[in-house]
Amino acid sequence: MNEAEIKEIIAHYYPAENMFSLKQLGNRLIIEFRDIAENTEKSERLKNELFKLTNKKINLIFSSEKTVNISTQAIEKWQISGIKQIIGVASGKGGVGKSTTAVNLALALFNAGKKVALLDADIYGPSIPTMLGYEGMPMSSADGVHFEPFKSYGISSVSIGSLIDRDTPLIWRGVKAAGALEQLACQTNWGDAEVLVIDMPPGTGDIQITLSQRIDFTGIVIVSTPQDIALIDAVKGINMFEKTGTKILGIIENMSYFICPHCGEKAEIFGHNGAKETAEKMGKTFLGAIPLDLEIRQTGDNGTPIVAENPDSPISQAYLAIAEKIIRKIG
Repeated sequence: MNEAEIKEIIAHYYPAENMFSLKQLGNRLIIEFRDIAENTEKSERLKNELFKLTNKKINLIFSSEKTVNISTQAIEKWQISGIKQIIGVASGKGGVGKSTTAVNLALALFNAGKKVALLDADIYGPSIPTMLGYEGMPMSSADGVHFEPFKSYGISSVSIGSLIDRDTPLIWRGVKAAGALEQLACQTNWGDAEVLVIDMPPGTGDIQITLSQRIDFTGIVIVSTPQDIALIDAVKGINMFEKTGTKILGIIENMSYFICPHCGEKAEIFGHNGAKETAEKMGKTFLGAIPLDLEIRQTGDNGTPIVAENPDSPISQAYLAIAEKIIRKIG
C-alpha cells in the first residue's frame, strides 16, 4: 500500500487534519495524531485493518501541541564555569548502551585533542564511577564549596553515584533530582576543560526536559540500537529535544552488529542499519556504528574503557571517527 491509500483508511477513523505524521520504520508503521482524544475502540479497529493490509506492526501516538510548552525562552540557564561547549548523550529508552557510549565518546574527544569533562546525569542509574574506576571513592572539596572531579585517562568527571551508596535507590521527584544535578554541574571545579559531555537519563520525562531548558547545550547525540522498538523511542527523544530548541548533532547506532570470535561471521542481531535509515528519514546526521563486542563490556566493567585500554583497536577507532565528526559539527 502507498501512503495515500493508508491516509485514506485512517480518515475513516480520525479526521485527516489531526493526523500529524506517518512514518515507516522497518517493520513498523507509526502514526501520530495531534490535539484529538484517542477512542480506544476506533484505534483497535484501525490497527487491525492496517495490519491486515500492510502486514506491519502499527503504533498510534496521540499528543497535544496546544497544551504542551517546553520552550527554553525566558528560562534562566545554569552557569557552568569555564565550559565552552556542552554535548548531551541521550537515548529514548534504557538498555541501549548510552552510558558506555558517553564514556568512550568523551575519551575519544580527548584523544582527538579536546580538553574534556564528563558529568554523569543518569541520576537513577549512575554507572560512570564503575566504568572510570572510582566506584566507592568519596568526592572531595578543597574549598568547602566546589567539588573536585575525579581524573581518569585525561578527563575530569563527577557522578551522583559518588554521593550515595551503590545499592541505595534514588526515590526523588524531578525538582530534587534537577537540584542535585545543578549542584554537580555548577559547583564542580572543572579546571581547564572546554567540552563537557553529559550522560543524560534515558527517556523523555520531566528531568530530561528540565535539563534541556536549563543547560545551554551545543547539541545532543542520540544513541539507539538498530531494532524497531528502540528506534521508536529514539524518534520520540529527537522530537522532545527539538521542541526545546536543542540541536541534534546526530545518531549513533550502538550494538550494530556482532562478529563471531570463532568463525568471523558477522551477525546483525538487532537488525540492519535501523539508526542510519532513521537518521536519513529525519534529516539528521548518522554519526556511525559501534558493534556489540565483549571487549567493550569487559573494559567498562573493569574501569578501563576500551578507548583508554586499547586506543588502536578498530572499535576505538570507530569511536574516534564519531568524535571527529562531532568536532567538525561543533567547531
